Amino acid sequence: MSKSRFVAGLRAVEELLTNRSSEIRRIYAEYRTPNPRVEAVIAQAGEQGIEIQPANRARLQQMSGEARHQGIVAEIRRTSSLDEAALRTLVEKRLSEPLNPSLFLLMLDGIQDPHNLGAVLRTADAVGVDAVAVPRHGAAGLTPTVSKVAAGAAERVPLATVANLGKVLAWLTDYGVTIVGTSDKATHSLYDTDLTGPMALVMGREHSGLRKNIAERCHHLVALPMHGTVSSLNVSVATGICLYETLRQRRQTGTG
Repeated sequence: MSKSRFVAGLRAVEELLTNRSSEIRRIYAEYRTPNPRVEAVIAQAGEQGIEIQPANRARLQQMSGEARHQGIVAEIRRTSSLDEAALRTLVEKRLSEPLNPSLFLLMLDGIQDPHNLGAVLRTADAVGVDAVAVPRHGAAGLTPTVSKVAAGAAERVPLATVANLGKVLAWLTDYGVTIVGTSDKATHSLYDTDLTGPMALVMGREHSGLRKNIAERCHHLVALPMHGTVSSLNVSVATGICLYETLRQRRQTGTG
């Protein structure tokens, strides 16, 4: 039986109702709210036959954690979550397909800020990433804050939680997948690197970047050109640039 989790906030719940309403178990809404958007969500959910549970602000806050609930929380099925075995199955299936686009994975080596993870998932969905993988320990997980920032993408992009990211990179290499890591110490530019084949892009954590053992698993280490006074970018911004450069190359070559 699939587990449930909570998605808080008007935009995230509206996105769910529009695109993935079948995954909503029930909606919790504030008593006698004056907010017309909350009333509209309740009406739309009722039309779709989704159960509505009244809840006070304390209960909504308990479910939403650090996220601002804005008077509405959805309980959903965790259909986009993968374990390592399911990720391997997804990879094998994609690599066996004779037609393009090529496999495109995003590996996050320990992003800790849920706002960064939510922003990364939103961009990953926008560019068509096949799956995102994160470590089970020492990294942000799928929380209401992540879902709110992701604005629905956290429920669309398959997210794999793995015990050992280095081990996953090792078997991806065995499958012929190119591992591209990012590092401010790299001598090669992102824009001079071929990103068109089956690939896993690896992004490091805030402030410290890739761990040494993860960097050693990468076939290519690349950097973003920096011409100003700052030495690095926020990880969600850097990830967005890398993902869209990958998409640009793949569209030019017909592989994405």
